[in-house]
Amino acid sequence: MTLRLYLAQRISAVVMLPLVLVHLGTILYAVDAGLTAAEILARTRGSLFWGLFYGLFVAAAAVHAAIGLRGVLGEWTPLKGRALDGAALLFGLVLAGLGARAVTAVVLA
Repeated sequence: MTLRLYLAQRISAVVMLPLVLVHLGTILYAVDAGLTAAEILARTRGSLFWGLFYGLFVAAAAVHAAIGLRGVLGEWTPLKGRALDGAALLFGLVLAGLGARAVTAVVLA
């Protein structure tokens, strides 16, 4: 793995740490308050904050997971070079696209 990928994965982990903590805290609050899914969606609808929060979360997770998968594929499959990079990039793009779709559904629905 190149130094650039190593740093990108570590930076994405640092970005995700507070996001995961806020996300889990929010879940605990919602469960404790007895909020339904409809009530939660009503609170997130149209929120620039939650859109940016989860947009950043999706971007960091997509980068982090794609680089991690690249390492696994490099060890466990015959993929090398451009094929390995392409598979990891495709996975990251699909993950980012699915995450963006989910963020859009939660914030704009």
